[in-house]
Amino acid sequence: MRFRFRTRRRMALLILIVWLPVYVVLAITVINMFDRPPVFVEFLTYVGVGVAWALPFRSIFRGVGRDESNR
Repeated sequence: MRFRFRTRRRMALLILIVWLPVYVVLAITVINMFDRPPVFVEFLTYVGVGVAWALPFRSIFRGVGRDESNR
C-alpha cells in the first residue's frame, strides 16, 4: 500500500510521538518481569528491542527525512 508523502510524514510523526513511548514502557515492563540476566545478555536484549520497533514501520519512514522537492 502506497501512501502520499504528506501522509507518510504525518504517520511517522504519530508513530514517534505516540507509539514509541508506549512501546518503551511496554518493553521495559516485560523485561523487568524476569530476573536480571548477565549484563551482556541484557544489553543484547535492549539492542534487539530497540531495533525491533522500527522494522514494521520501515516503509513509512523511508524517504520521510528528505526535502519534499527531492522525492
